[in-house]
Amino acid sequence: MRLATFNILHGRSLVDGEVHVGRFADAVRELDADVLALQEVDRDQPRSHGADLTVVAAEAMGAPAHRFVATLHGEPGVWTAATGDHQPAVASYGIALLSRHPVRSWHVLQLPVLRRRAPVRWPDARWPTLVRDEPRAALVAVVEHPDGPLTVVATHLTYIPGWNRRQLRQLVGLLRPYPRPLALMGDLNIERDTAVRTSGLRALAAADTFPVAEPDRQLDHILGDGSIQPTGPARSVDTGLSDHRALVVEVTRH
Repeated sequence: MRLATFNILHGRSLVDGEVHVGRFADAVRELDADVLALQEVDRDQPRSHGADLTVVAAEAMGAPAHRFVATLHGEPGVWTAATGDHQPAVASYGIALLSRHPVRSWHVLQLPVLRRRAPVRWPDARWPTLVRDEPRAALVAVVEHPDGPLTVVATHLTYIPGWNRRQLRQLVGLLRPYPRPLALMGDLNIERDTAVRTSGLRALAAADTFPVAEPDRQLDHILGDGSIQPTGPARSVDTGLSDHRALVVEVTRH
């Protein structure tokens, strides 16, 4: 089974600064993933031509099972938190999980959000900036694979230092009742050693994914628990889109 995670930056390319839905579909098709986790996904947003990017990706990869979870709704600049399982019938933004295999069950987990502004020091900035985080969630699918069920989780954690580790620890706790083996995928906004140490899970994919042109760190991860292991080295794929590379790995049960 090929697993992949990709922070898509709503399908925008840094080369020309534009979103082309067909180009996004081609990028997803080239990844050829059996299960794909997406972050920074638009639905009905003007900046991505009103497309439902989850549906575009599902059609491109041939994934009959797919779900989108809105963490924000509205247009950029006028965001409002999206809560619970309700998906508003307006422009929204969030995470998605897609599978070529049938899915037995879907679950949405809400993660803790820092309710105050926190200092974040951006690259090349002399001083930290006070920022307010957005809501965060995880989407869980129990996938029916011919070799048996596999729990797959998609998430996108905060960029606020320290708080992302807290979110990861809480998420791992929330995942304890779900069947093993388990794969946790997404942009965790922390590097590999910290992700492994914080989660207690194994790294199934080791490859730098950010920044896209000359990556020097791994912010995107595929972590495993239980009888799952990679069958070869992971690939960090420059799709021509986003400020992240996609992370791809072949896995098997053992």
